[in-house]
Amino acid sequence: MDAILAQWARERPDMDASPMGVVGRISRAQQLLGRELKSFFAERGLETWEFDVLATLRRHGAPYELTAGALLKASMVTSGAITNRIDRLEAKGLVERVRDTGDRRSVRIRLTGRGLALVDELVGEHSANEDRLLAALDPAAREHVAGALRTLLESLGDTSLE
Repeated sequence: MDAILAQWARERPDMDASPMGVVGRISRAQQLLGRELKSFFAERGLETWEFDVLATLRRHGAPYELTAGALLKASMVTSGAITNRIDRLEAKGLVERVRDTGDRRSVRIRLTGRGLALVDELVGEHSANEDRLLAALDPAAREHVAGALRTLLESLGDTSLE
């Protein structure tokens, strides 16, 4: 990014290219981190999105379930994509669809015992892996980056509680 910014400074000294440095670095970090996470989960027989769904259900507490709509909101994908994801996780025996006793039209997605055991087994390893990926940042730098990114995301309309 520094080389790209230097090129723009040389070619267009009238333009402030500094925003490209921020957006470019965020984009590049997402690519590199995504590749590392994909590899981590692939070694454990999962896709990154599979862990995301399982972890979302797990962190909501017992009975480890959400409505399909709440899961859709938490996952930030299309309704067709979330249905496909639930189908695939259900086929693996990691989640189950349960009719909501309060509203028979509503379906809740619940971790199975196998899904709960798997996410509980992996979440510590996942956290340690992310700690490894952020090793170049001391705790104060991590907090600063997290705060700056939170501010940026909120300014872009990200109001997700997930």
